Amino acid sequence: MKLNCFFSAFVLTGILASPLAAQQVPASNAFADLATPSPDVVMPKAYAKTLAANAYVWGWPLINQHNRRAKITQAPEPSLMNGTIPVAPGGQLAMLHDYIKPEQRFVACPNQDVVYGLGYMFLDKEPVVIQVPDFQDRFWVYAMYDARTDQFSKIGKPYDTQPGFYLVVGPNWDGKKPEGITAVLQSSTEYGMVVPRVFQDDTAEDKKAIQPFINQIVMYPLSEFDGKMKTKDWSSLQSLEMGGTGSGGETQWVVPEAFFDTLGEVLDAVPPLPGEEALYAQFRQLLDVADRDPEIKKTLVETAIETDKNVISQFLKWQYNGTPAGNHWNRSTNNAQWGVDYYDRTGTARSNIYDNKIDETRYYYTDFDAEGIQLDGSNAYEVTFAKGQTPPVAGFWSLTLYDKAHFFSPNELNRFSLGTKNKALKTNDDGSLTLYVGSKSPGKDKETNWLPAPAGTFCLYIRAYWGKPAVLDGSWQPPAVKKVN
Repeated sequence: MKLNCFFSAFVLTGILASPLAAQQVPASNAFADLATPSPDVVMPKAYAKTLAANAYVWGWPLINQHNRRAKITQAPEPSLMNGTIPVAPGGQLAMLHDYIKPEQRFVACPNQDVVYGLGYMFLDKEPVVIQVPDFQDRFWVYAMYDARTDQFSKIGKPYDTQPGFYLVVGPNWDGKKPEGITAVLQSSTEYGMVVPRVFQDDTAEDKKAIQPFINQIVMYPLSEFDGKMKTKDWSSLQSLEMGGTGSGGETQWVVPEAFFDTLGEVLDAVPPLPGEEALYAQFRQLLDVADRDPEIKKTLVETAIETDKNVISQFLKWQYNGTPAGNHWNRSTNNAQWGVDYYDRTGTARSNIYDNKIDETRYYYTDFDAEGIQLDGSNAYEVTFAKGQTPPVAGFWSLTLYDKAHFFSPNELNRFSLGTKNKALKTNDDGSLTLYVGSKSPGKDKETNWLPAPAGTFCLYIRAYWGKPAVLDGSWQPPAVKKVN
């Protein structure tokens, strides 16, 4: 009785007169509706250090790309940087006319299976046209990358791309395809780059035969398009001294001390992927706090140096790249289509940047022999592919040897890889193929199959271009690297 009276009193006073007297704040469905971090906080050094390490690992590939473009596009005209690497102003490209030279230090893990080109684009300023000649039966692919090192193109032999003129535009372009343009490719960022690759075998005849094809690989601003196929004799490029060669490792494209001075510019130029808005907000807060607090700025620099030494450097070890492929090899995953796979994106940017997408190329790499012991030139090794078990490809394959810094190791044969391009390889009586790896010749009768190694540590790297299903689904495994002495 008393309870009923108590309830009636609340109804009479109107407190329960409306079922909506208490309401929940509706959940936000868009990032723009969320609260964002204030730049005016007093940030503890420990927090700044934690967030800075995350920003450094996440942003390392983007800063790498930014700095390469800034350097290479200083070239006043298509040239060869120090006689080794094609360089050109923004909106143009340059091509090699033969295999890449071993002394270059622009990019780690190059190959001597293809003739390379290189060009950078400022797509916020103007779209560019890139020519595709009729390559006939020759394997070729133009890998186009955005600011994140994601590949945004499907253009090459694996896609049955037709000869013609291809327009590359930025993310905000909304024009119509001009007359005479075969197709339009749209980059996800205003930054774009292209790395043409055209297969060449190791014969003098093929080095001559490839020239007419590569001389029609030309890129130029849309304003210069006239519907006519342009040609350029790439064998006549002049050398341009720009630094970045010599012995040792790759040119230091990311300088830890300057990383956070550039990060804000990159965040402004590269829009976040879906879900990355929160990351951008945290990193912007960190930069804002550092701008007004010298101690936090000092912490950022110290953290960048420490993270580069303790984290980024570890990615030169192949066991930390990709996923296990069997026999102590690893295989690439998500290459050139990273999305939010920040681990492999940063690992590849440090170890072997500018991978092709998996449907174009799968990569396998190892530092170890069959027993899991570091490869060393003081030993002799054999890599035997059973009959019919070389990498199953529609394009080509190769086994390349790199030194500990992931560059070619000078040797008496000037030989750095073996595979499809080599016409003199000898198979065994049972149809298998054995490649010999070591610093000493395996004997004159085996030298056609010999991959010379340095006296110290080295690594091995398999490329499978235009892989067949066993490469694509991961069921093909590289053979064990067997120590034989």
